[in-house]
Amino acid sequence: MDLKITNTLTREKEVFRPIDPSHVRLYVCGPTVYDFAHVGNARPVVVFDVLARLLRRLYPAPEHRVTYVRNITDVDDKINARARANGETIAELTARTAAQFHEDMRALGAEDPDVEPRATHHIAEMIALIERLIAKGHAYAADGHVLFSVPSMPEYGGLSRRDRDEMIAGARVEVAPYKKDPADFVLWKPSDPELPGWDSPWGRGRPGWHIECSAMSWKHLGETFDIHGGGLDLIFPHHENEIAQSRCAFGSHVMATYWMHNGFVTVEGEKMSKSLGNFYTVRDVLQEWPGEAIRLLLLSAHYRAPLDFSKAGLREAKAQLDRLYQALESAQNVSTVRPDLALKNQGDAMVNIDRPQETYITDALCDDLNTPLAISRLHELATRLNKAPDDQKFGMKRTLLQGAELLGLLQNTPDEWFRGGVSDISQIEIERLIAARADARKARDFAEADRIRDTLKAQGIELEDGPQGTTWKRAG
Repeated sequence: MDLKITNTLTREKEVFRPIDPSHVRLYVCGPTVYDFAHVGNARPVVVFDVLARLLRRLYPAPEHRVTYVRNITDVDDKINARARANGETIAELTARTAAQFHEDMRALGAEDPDVEPRATHHIAEMIALIERLIAKGHAYAADGHVLFSVPSMPEYGGLSRRDRDEMIAGARVEVAPYKKDPADFVLWKPSDPELPGWDSPWGRGRPGWHIECSAMSWKHLGETFDIHGGGLDLIFPHHENEIAQSRCAFGSHVMATYWMHNGFVTVEGEKMSKSLGNFYTVRDVLQEWPGEAIRLLLLSAHYRAPLDFSKAGLREAKAQLDRLYQALESAQNVSTVRPDLALKNQGDAMVNIDRPQETYITDALCDDLNTPLAISRLHELATRLNKAPDDQKFGMKRTLLQGAELLGLLQNTPDEWFRGGVSDISQIEIERLIAARADARKARDFAEADRIRDTLKAQGIELEDGPQGTTWKRAG
C-alpha cells in the first residue's frame, strides 16, 4: 500500500517514493540538551517514532532497511549559559540532561533511533562542509566568523515561502558590520577561552546551529535522503538554512525529498510559559500519569494540527487505555484456537476477520500519519474482540496488538497496566484483604466488607466484583 505524506516543501499530499527502496532514510531534529524535555519537545519524538515504526512495517527487513537518525545538539549558547549558571562543566550538563531525555522518551514508549549523532562528534564534517561552501562562493570568512551568503542562492526561502523582509525579520538576525547582507547567517563563530571551541582554518571557534544538522545528516544518510522531520517552529530559519547549506555544498536539487512538520503544543488552551504556571516537563507529568497515557494524548490530534495538552486530556487518554486493556484482559486466557476449529480459523475466519484488520491500522497511518483515525480503529477492534466468540478471539487479539504496536501503545500486559506499580501496598496484602472481604460478605458483615473496600480505595486500588470473583486494578 502507498504511504502518503503532506510535503511542506510542495504544500501537497504526495505518494512516498524513496530514493532507494532498499534503504529508506529519515532524519529528525533532536533535542538541545540543557534541561528537562517539556511536552512540546516530546511531540515530535512520539510522532516520528510512529513514522519510523510504520516505515519498518512497509519496508521490512531483510529485503529493506530503514535508517532513522535523530541528533543531539550538545554545543549551543543556551548550553553554555546554563552550565555557567549551574557552576558545572558543559560536558557534565549535557551528559546529565541527555540521559534524562532518554529516560523520559523511553517512558513514553519511544524507541531509540538507529543513529543518534552528537554535534560535538561531527566538528570535522562541519568544517569540511564550510570549506566546500567557501570554495563554491556560497560562504565567506569575516572577522573570525564564517557566514553563508544568502544572495548566492536564488532559491533560498523555498521551504518557508517568505519574502526577503519576512525572512530577515523572522530570523532575528544579528546586526554585524562583518555581514555582506543582513540575511546572511553564521556557519562558524569564534570562541573565547571560557567557551567550547575547536581549531579550524578560521581560528578557534564553534559551529552555528544550522550547520550541525547538515553535517550530521550528510555523514549518516548521504548528500540527499528521503524524509526530514521536526517541529513547525523549525521551518524557518533552521530547516531553510539546512537546505541552503546542503544543496549549495553538494550541488543537489534537494536536501530531502519530503519535509514533515508537527504542529505546536498548547497547555490548557494557552501557550506554554513558566510565567503562566503551565510549563510542563515530561518528567513532571510522569509523576502523575503513565507514560502511555501521555503518548496517547500526544497522538490524539493529527500531527500537523495544534495539540492542546491538558489534565482533562490525560484523564481521557487513561480511560481509553483502560478500555483497550480491558478488552485484552477479557481475552488473556485465549492463547490459541481449539484443534477442531483450526481449519475454520485458517479459512474463513482468518481471511475475513484477521487479515483485513492487519492493514486496518496501517491504512489509517498511510494517509499522512492519521493517528486519530488509527486510534479510533483500535477501539473498533477492541469492541469486536469483546464481542467475538472464543474461536475468533486469538486472531483478533493478535491483530489488535499488531495495530497498537505501530502506535507504540498496549506495550504492557493487562496485569501490568491495571495492577503493576503498586508501591504503598503489596500485592500479597491486596489479595489478603480481598479474601477477608469475601469472608465478611459470606458472613453478611457488609459493614466490614465496605470498610475493606474503602481501605483499598484509599490506597488507589479499585475492586470489581464479577461471576468469577473479585478482581482489582489501580485507580485511574
